[in-house]
Amino acid sequence: MKKIVLLVGLWSLLSLSHAQLADTTDAEGEEEAVDLFTTPRTKLAAATSDFGYNLFRQLASRDTKASVFLSPMSISAAFTQLSMGASERAEKQIYRALRYHTLQDSQLHDTLRDLLSSLRASAKGFKSAERILLARKLRLRLEYLNSVEKQYGERPQILAGGARDLKTVNDWFKQQTGGKVDQVVPSPLPRNTALLPVGSAYFKGKWITRFGKPNKMETFRRDGQAPAVIPMMEQENYPVKMGIDSDLGCTIAQVPMEDGVSMYFFLPDEVTQNLTLIEEALTAEFVQDLSNSLHTVKVLLTLPVIKLSYKTNLLPSLSDLGLSEWLAETDLTKITSQPVKLNAVHHKVVLETAPEGAEYASTTPSATGQSLGLSYRVDRPFLFLVRDEPSGALLFIGKVLNPSDL
Repeated sequence: MKKIVLLVGLWSLLSLSHAQLADTTDAEGEEEAVDLFTTPRTKLAAATSDFGYNLFRQLASRDTKASVFLSPMSISAAFTQLSMGASERAEKQIYRALRYHTLQDSQLHDTLRDLLSSLRASAKGFKSAERILLARKLRLRLEYLNSVEKQYGERPQILAGGARDLKTVNDWFKQQTGGKVDQVVPSPLPRNTALLPVGSAYFKGKWITRFGKPNKMETFRRDGQAPAVIPMMEQENYPVKMGIDSDLGCTIAQVPMEDGVSMYFFLPDEVTQNLTLIEEALTAEFVQDLSNSLHTVKVLLTLPVIKLSYKTNLLPSLSDLGLSEWLAETDLTKITSQPVKLNAVHHKVVLETAPEGAEYASTTPSATGQSLGLSYRVDRPFLFLVRDEPSGALLFIGKVLNPSDL
């Protein structure tokens, strides 16, 4: 059982196990914890989050020395659209990979549409776009195209097979993300492209508390390499929720943003530490426990000022999530009667952080936080999450070994 050690003073630590936390929750009333996993929207958010953690682990394991970054909501939404064209057997295979098989939600598509709509509220700073690209030569079934458009508001893109396809596709994704994510599909588009799920996402949320010292050029330590010099933002008396996980060898900070969004940082104790232990621990339930158990404190907070951009083909990683049998025989009988295989699964994401915030940091301790002379400095390889707290949805997850790489 992992222990979360909460910071309550400069020289002392208070330990709480997850079992103890659960007992406390039962004693005080379990409405918050139970609510996250019983409403259709929050159950779906937990499922898509667990899919995201699984996909992230597969992607990270392919090259342990590379930074990786993805948006689970975008990929889940793309494959949910694709599942509408699958046979009953194929739909079950896709649902299992997406972790939908645990939901028993007869209105799953309505639930996902409503969840996406709430997550894309402008105040959250999150934009995502997903679309299925299909070749015209497949003699597509009109019922499928109409169903996707009716449910999610956008019709799958029909590829004519000419040079204009690439520009049309990329222009659409750029428009849907407010011009922030371009060139989602790489050039050139292969001539034999028949089926291509594509997802993209952008995030630039606003901190609740602003940073007073922006763009300080400081060193970011790297494993086995010379330090990089990157811009940092810093603020004293910054309110965060914080704790130490001694089993994982890391300090965790939850930094609040506007409209219920949080950014979690998992900072290893050592620059040379393998991050696999942290990656393996991540689940929707584990992160919810963190949100309930981390301790509110005020710290000297130093974070990188970053703009991360990452693009990849997720097809190999999805194959390792239990979809290899389906990928060999996609069985998309509601889309076309012809045999069809996925060419790739393109995914591009962009994330920005900036020092701006709605409020200035207080110079005195508050009733809900303790000012302990603590500091939290993200100046070495780290993992991060961007999470919507009301629903529990995982918007982004990433591992940053060197911000300059992204």
